[in-house]
Amino acid sequence: MILITGGMGFIGLHTAKFFLDAGESVVISQHSARREPEFLKDDFGKRVFVESLDITNTYELFEVMQKHKIDGIVNLVAPPVRGSTPTNDVRIYTVGLLNLLEAGRIFGVKRVGLASSTLVYGSLPSGPFQEDDLLPIESKTQVEAFKKATETLGLHYGDRTGLDVITLRMGFIYGPLYYSMFNLPGRLSHLAARDEKYDFNDFEDDEYDWCHVKDCARAVQELMMPDSLPHRIYNIGGGTSVQNKDVLAAAKKLKPDLDLKLQPGLSPAGRANVAMDMSRMKQDIGFEPQFDIERGLADYVAWLKNHPE
Repeated sequence: MILITGGMGFIGLHTAKFFLDAGESVVISQHSARREPEFLKDDFGKRVFVESLDITNTYELFEVMQKHKIDGIVNLVAPPVRGSTPTNDVRIYTVGLLNLLEAGRIFGVKRVGLASSTLVYGSLPSGPFQEDDLLPIESKTQVEAFKKATETLGLHYGDRTGLDVITLRMGFIYGPLYYSMFNLPGRLSHLAARDEKYDFNDFEDDEYDWCHVKDCARAVQELMMPDSLPHRIYNIGGGTSVQNKDVLAAAKKLKPDLDLKLQPGLSPAGRANVAMDMSRMKQDIGFEPQFDIERGLADYVAWLKNHPE
């Protein structure tokens, strides 16, 4: 039984589906909103269980661990990028992290997977970024700072206790069930599928390592299954650096009458060549992404058209 904390997010729900397909059952933690996508609906209460859980509450977490005989933990919990206080961020990333690690140790789970981010590379000039790249202590953003801290503390805890801890450096994720509309593929897909209007102030030459949520979820599931892994830090991305104008071009193939222009050039914070090197994933578990940006947007737009709600 796998516990997915933060499992009601779009990455968590897709990850649950891949665990089910691999023969596992899952517990999804719910902190606020609850979603039941059609690809999981028939399994709720049978192989998918939902528990109200605040990971900073030790008693709630340990009760779930004992009740469901959890033998693996995937932590996808993250405070909102906007609207949270520094104090709350630190509390979740430290108290919550410690509780999860202690739960993993005490209940003898096989592995704890901690979601990290490509933004840990945010202070490096350019990629392709490799897991062994040296990262500066100082950080430019909230996510960069807290994910570096999560990795350092989590891996050190593993060193001290023998708990198998891995960190999952996820790229920029898009695809079905994404709802915040911060990223360009999400807004373009909604525009192409439903003609929904959004602001497009993106710069055409800015680059991102986009990863379709199905690729991300499959990677997480496949990293949690082996009895042992050769490494403890893994990039999970598309493996390519894609300019915004190429995302727009992919959207226009799906909606030829799309009349939209992005801002010219590179944004003040933009960087070139921000791909994450995916060779470790291929060498260690045979993983390769299935979706490039064109195929990924096509899948996303088709899903949106078939799910108008």
